[in-house]
Amino acid sequence: MAGIWGITPRRSVEAECARRGESAVVSGCVALLQGQEVDDALVLAIGGRHAEYVLGGGEGGRSGYWPRVWACRALLYAWEEPATTAVVLATGDEAWRVREMAAKVIARHRLEDAIGAVVGLQGDPVTRVRAAGERAVLAIYASART
Repeated sequence: MAGIWGITPRRSVEAECARRGESAVVSGCVALLQGQEVDDALVLAIGGRHAEYVLGGGEGGRSGYWPRVWACRALLYAWEEPATTAVVLATGDEAWRVREMAAKVIARHRLEDAIGAVVGLQGDPVTRVRAAGERAVLAIYASART
């Protein structure tokens, strides 16, 4: 699905990795997950047009949950092992969209160290988070069997 700017989130992240390097993108995403400031260009690259609104103070602004959601989503496409801790911690985020996206990242990268976190998500009050947690558990178990 193409984003508002005519580019998918995956392609946008790939383009940002080509510009600044994958390590820098991953580090920026981890910083966002940890509540740290990052440059606007990164937020725009991972968040698309909606990021302009958020950076302008809409929907909680920089400290709202959207930048953390976008950071997790970007980690679907740009990944390095040092991001594991931040993603596992994101499964406990107050915002359900962040928890859901963290589970998706864990499933995509089959992060065995995160099994306890995603098993815990199966009791989440939000259906979408529970489902993402279940898919992550299944992905981890499937990779452990191969």
